[in-house]
Amino acid sequence: MAQAAALGIALGGIETFRIVHLSGELDHDGLADLADRLLIDPVDQWWCYAEDHRPEGLVIETGLRPGVTDREAAELVRGAYELGFSLSAASVGRRFVLDAELDDQSIELLARRVLHNEVIERWKVGTLPAAFAAGEAEAPPTETLAIRGLDADGLDALNRRRRLGLDPEEMVVIRDHFGQLDRDPTDAELETLAQTWSEHCAHKTFRARITVRPAPHGETVGTGGTDAPGESGESEVIDGLLKTYLRQATDEIAAPWVRSAFVDNAGIVAFEEGWDIALKAETHNHPSALEPFGGANTGVGGVVRDILGVSAKPIALTDVLCFGPEDLPLDQLPDGVLHPHRVRAGVIAGVGDYGNKIGVPNLAGAIVHDSAYTTTPLVFAGCFGLLPTGSNPTATRAGDAIVVLGGAVGRDGVGGATFSSQTMGVETAEIAGSSVQIGDPIVEKGLIDVVLAARDARLYNGITDCGAGGLSSAIGEMADVLGAEVDLALVPRKYPGLAPWEVWLSEAQERMVLAAPDPAPLLALAERWSVGAAVIGRFTGEGRLVVRDGDAPVIDLDCGFLHDGRPQRHMVADRADGASRSSGRTNDPIDPEAILLRLLAHPSIRSNESVVRSYDHEVMGGTYVRPYGGAAGDGPGDGTVLVPPGTSGRRGMALGIGVNAAMGRLDPGAMAWNVIDEAIRNVVVAGADPNELSLLDNFAWGNPTDPATLGALVAACRSCHDASLHHRAPFVSGKDSLYNVFVPPDGEPDPVAPTLVITAVGLVKDLSVVPLTGVVEAGDDVWLVGPQWGELGGSHLDLVLGADHGGLVPPFDPEARTRHAEVAAAIAAGLVRSAHDLAEGGLAVAAAEWAHAGRLGLDLEVGYCPEVLFGEGPGRYLLEARSGDADLIGALLPSAVRVGSVVDSARVRIGPINVDLDAVRRAYVGDRHRGGPRA
Repeated sequence: MAQAAALGIALGGIETFRIVHLSGELDHDGLADLADRLLIDPVDQWWCYAEDHRPEGLVIETGLRPGVTDREAAELVRGAYELGFSLSAASVGRRFVLDAELDDQSIELLARRVLHNEVIERWKVGTLPAAFAAGEAEAPPTETLAIRGLDADGLDALNRRRRLGLDPEEMVVIRDHFGQLDRDPTDAELETLAQTWSEHCAHKTFRARITVRPAPHGETVGTGGTDAPGESGESEVIDGLLKTYLRQATDEIAAPWVRSAFVDNAGIVAFEEGWDIALKAETHNHPSALEPFGGANTGVGGVVRDILGVSAKPIALTDVLCFGPEDLPLDQLPDGVLHPHRVRAGVIAGVGDYGNKIGVPNLAGAIVHDSAYTTTPLVFAGCFGLLPTGSNPTATRAGDAIVVLGGAVGRDGVGGATFSSQTMGVETAEIAGSSVQIGDPIVEKGLIDVVLAARDARLYNGITDCGAGGLSSAIGEMADVLGAEVDLALVPRKYPGLAPWEVWLSEAQERMVLAAPDPAPLLALAERWSVGAAVIGRFTGEGRLVVRDGDAPVIDLDCGFLHDGRPQRHMVADRADGASRSSGRTNDPIDPEAILLRLLAHPSIRSNESVVRSYDHEVMGGTYVRPYGGAAGDGPGDGTVLVPPGTSGRRGMALGIGVNAAMGRLDPGAMAWNVIDEAIRNVVVAGADPNELSLLDNFAWGNPTDPATLGALVAACRSCHDASLHHRAPFVSGKDSLYNVFVPPDGEPDPVAPTLVITAVGLVKDLSVVPLTGVVEAGDDVWLVGPQWGELGGSHLDLVLGADHGGLVPPFDPEARTRHAEVAAAIAAGLVRSAHDLAEGGLAVAAAEWAHAGRLGLDLEVGYCPEVLFGEGPGRYLLEARSGDADLIGALLPSAVRVGSVVDSARVRIGPINVDLDAVRRAYVGDRHRGGPRA
């Protein structure tokens, strides 16, 4: 009703019904029995035949398109089989009965913007016929694509027609390669090359040779606080961002706790004797922009498979979600873009649906709202796993059988790797709709059980997931040296009619590929868990990828050309001048109390407890520090802690997140320093040792062929390198998501704000001293660690004022690492009763959140200027300690200053600010759900 009203459509009322189409041998009594037992809860639901339901009003029905995964229908068919019903197919849709008289234009608008998603669904006024995914009776044959002799225009036309997303130089190399072979490629061969060489899979911008041009004369260079090469006016050449910056830092640190970094599906680090932790975070941005629920849902499923791909048991999830303004007026929403409110609702539901159903706790994350994410929302999904040390086999051998486990192949997800490597426009939903998938967490839960049992029984020599590119990427990567033979006729399908290249490239979810010396026990294990499994080929040792469909040839590629034949990109970047200062510092007077309450209500700061509680963060029973805690369980924490079930129980794994788009717009280099520091502060507050940290990096950027955009990426990568070395915290895995640009009908590209998400993982070696969330006891001292002044450039004060308030972006702080170590030492000594880091909104917001969490007041004597109250910057904390421990705190924390105390009152005084705790709660929580106290 509210969404319709926002469109200017008045509805007197709306009723929603579920429509179920069934195909099978069922008589009237059988249908009634099936409906009573599987379709309804008799306490509060009823059913009837659709033709008997003649509602008054406007009727609109929606349903999934044929071929889109219908998880509800699939479970219905499975349940019917278990109960002995003869049901061959089902589909589930919705009927909306509207109390309104609308013209055709209003009906179209309501259906398109509110009632359905054109990418995955159909709609109709009246009765929508059933559409079972039967597919064509016969699959189209493999096609040969003429490429030899094509000039630049011809290559470009082929590239565009197939949506390959290849560079012109790459098309030339492919043409010349097949010219040497004296034949043209098949459609499957060309699609395989496009997938393998895609930005998504090959990370070709991060592996490019980049010439960085100097900044124009007289302009400052924003570097995040460190000197950058080439500032003398000479060009700089970088031979790969990944190699030069991220891997280089990890190699130089040579941390003994790192087991594996950048070489597998996930990084692996030591946890305790006998156990390791697997770490990975992924992006799923393009799919989530088109179909929020499915995109986020499969983002979680995909990163869980990455953890399975290193033989680890998934034990924790994280999510960082970036949306446009929820209150965006509809007349400001570009055509072809879903409203941020709808994107947010769908993404949050998709994240929770997958994690809850597979039984993995969602422990950490962030939700960011910014106009830069209106057309290009971002979804970062992380997963962490536990595995016995040395239990991940990586030595696939010639002769090993290729076994595919999990879900069957369908047309959903075809071309996802190339789709996510290109910009989006208003036509994207029509052209690339098949690239969007709907996950099936029930299938993935069974897959997890089978893989872990197979690992413990040592039934395979190698494993990887069917991610971007499906079988093409999974088998192609495992066969990069050995080569393989595959028969697509043996691949399980959801329905007939798929072309061979579609079977090979489909990313239909929940599938793993294993190399098994003897497939029989692996197949038996899969049958025991009712997980689909098939042997579809073998690794040969001949260095060629040979694929056929029965007797029909499909692919014959040299593995050397497939993996090493791609020409290195040569790119040009403009050195980021880094507007490290926003507009000149204004002296406009502000009302600090009003500003504090506005900051607490800002959508990037306010409570997201209602979201967090829609995710299960208690499942498995190992959660030690929760996302929300304090006296009533509704105070925001910093880092979270999990004690992995099955380990000794004496250690915890701390998770922390850093993200700040506001700084990214001004100075990407400074942003990188600050978000790394924020992630580290999170885990330090959670009790982790800052001398044994591991980092994950996730870049979401615009079009890297734009020199300014690429220059910003170079600056961020350089700062990642420098910050990693400074903190002695190695990167162990990462992911880049580029081309996050929407091109509206007017043709003016709308790029995403440069966004870097950093995940820090640390070890909590003494669980008994972890600080609490929220202040604990009146009379305790409050200590401020780090500079009292922060910076206002790129701060959240700027955001709530609606314009730059002016000032520097927080620069590199050479003392921050020392302060992290000092705070950790005080925590380890048992002196810190509670703690909170200074992040979004600075000191005033941190103090107000802290007091709200503890339901006690604060009396803090601090400076009165905006830089003190609302400034942001690295290495800053608020700590609570007993008054009798002041000398010990002073000895361990030379940079700490006692700024006040916890008081037994309902007021928070922070310098000139004096607000009631109830006002803080109303601003921070608003009318959103607040959970009650916990035992």
